[in-house]
Amino acid sequence: MDTAPTTTEHRLSYALLRSFLGLDFFGHGYARIFTGTYLSGFATGMQKGMASAPLDPTLVLYLGYVIPCVELLLGLLLLVGLFTRWTLYAAFGLMFVLMFGVTMKQDWTAAGQQLFYGFLLAVLIFGRERFDRTWWGIRRA
Repeated sequence: MDTAPTTTEHRLSYALLRSFLGLDFFGHGYARIFTGTYLSGFATGMQKGMASAPLDPTLVLYLGYVIPCVELLLGLLLLVGLFTRWTLYAAFGLMFVLMFGVTMKQDWTAAGQQLFYGFLLAVLIFGRERFDRTWWGIRRA
């Protein structure tokens, strides 16, 4: 067991990584809901993009409406540092869904990106108990 003291820099770097990933999730959700063709355009575009995958088109359309909302919420929670444990687990669950979809489509480039997200989430889960603080609690000993 590591007995090295946890410094403010450790907590700050954890919070920055958590927030950086949170901003990414938030940005995905926000852009898909509120910009371009908005949520309905994203959902129908996702359904068209997944047409080659052996998945039910109605399910894909439904997920096209749900996924951006989940991304937005998870991103916001990661940004502010609320319910971090459960938010990270939920984000991992989302990544499982996305990984399943891209592998069914055989989009191996996207699958590689999903692996990277999974790695970052695993790092955050691993260090959560020792380093996680809300932004207002980073300086806490």
